[in-house]
Amino acid sequence: MPGASADRPMPAPAQGGVRRAPFGAVSVARVTDRARPARLALTAGGFRAGLHLDLLRRLPDLVEVTGVLARSDAAAAAAAHRGLPVHRDLDGLLAAAPDLVVVSVPAATAPGLVRELLARGAAVLTETPPAADLDALRALWDATGAGARVQVAEQYLLSPHNAARAEVTRRGLLGEPTSVQVSSTQLHHATSVLRGLLGVGFRPARVVATATTAPLADPITRAGWTGSTEPRPQVTTVATFDFGDGRSALYDFTETQTRNPLRTRRLVVRGSAGELVDDRLVRLTDPTTVLTSTIERRQTGLHQDLQGFDLDHLSLDGEVLFRNPFPGARLSDEEIAVATLLLRAAAWARGEAPGPYPLAEAAQDQLLGLAIGASLASGGPVLTSTEAWAGAPAD
Repeated sequence: MPGASADRPMPAPAQGGVRRAPFGAVSVARVTDRARPARLALTAGGFRAGLHLDLLRRLPDLVEVTGVLARSDAAAAAAAHRGLPVHRDLDGLLAAAPDLVVVSVPAATAPGLVRELLARGAAVLTETPPAADLDALRALWDATGAGARVQVAEQYLLSPHNAARAEVTRRGLLGEPTSVQVSSTQLHHATSVLRGLLGVGFRPARVVATATTAPLADPITRAGWTGSTEPRPQVTTVATFDFGDGRSALYDFTETQTRNPLRTRRLVVRGSAGELVDDRLVRLTDPTTVLTSTIERRQTGLHQDLQGFDLDHLSLDGEVLFRNPFPGARLSDEEIAVATLLLRAAAWARGEAPGPYPLAEAAQDQLLGLAIGASLASGGPVLTSTEAWAGAPAD
């Protein structure tokens, strides 16, 4: 892996030190109270772009899709079927003056499109990861830099339960965070969660990864239920991260875990005064008192509740940690996270709010994700470098 070395003493922490509040911890209430909808343009017609478009159609008071860039006949037909303006070039896409352009193309081609859009003065939200490998990541940063109008579409810390857990950490209920265990999603997505909850900023990390293969049934795919109960070989990757100063993380992911109902999702945050295991909190409140609490989910539409099926809020000991910013829209947790990301990015593009996930943050998380693969390939520990984006000012 370029920029990584064999096991050796770690260099000093990168400029900026520890970031205590993870990106995504800020409420979206102020960015959903707009005199006019946010104006978004989208590129491509793939799976992720389709999910965005289907979601945005359900938020007509908050979002207007000004157009879709479709360079293939299939993508153009899909956008036209949704009744959206279709453009075959960037000039046409940008003529409608969108607040933000959402780039949903493969990581190998995304950096070139991002640079084209920036050259035309557009604000960009590009998919994760922002580049496919470390060389491309460095080249993108060198071409854009800290002042570029680029955010990256990472939503996992904006998911309601993760946002509530981040709020528990931010309020200091665990004391000083020291360790995070993530078993729910893969590579850069998982590193965004563990790094955000630990607040380790751009510190280098010593990464050690191993992989095992075992049979597991795979009853559902992106296309739906398969109708099969037959196990097939699947790879589970476990990696440890040592950020120094007593801070560490554990990554545990089976290749279909994101949607496989036979594997649960787990998150553990350990601190100097307690531990959060999924939604159960244990903490020391005075020298002789240990309290146990649970993050409670209030869901409307159950039993005789006629309000409709909707997340209301998440609370702990009677205090709200997270409130659904889209009441009445009947969104899933994933849709809440994505809608929050899109609206916060649009508000950032208008200069009204901080960016939800700046390019520097995404680059660091991709660096850690790539280190997992590098450790697997080498069979030993890998130490990540201090990269140019580590000195980027907060957005």
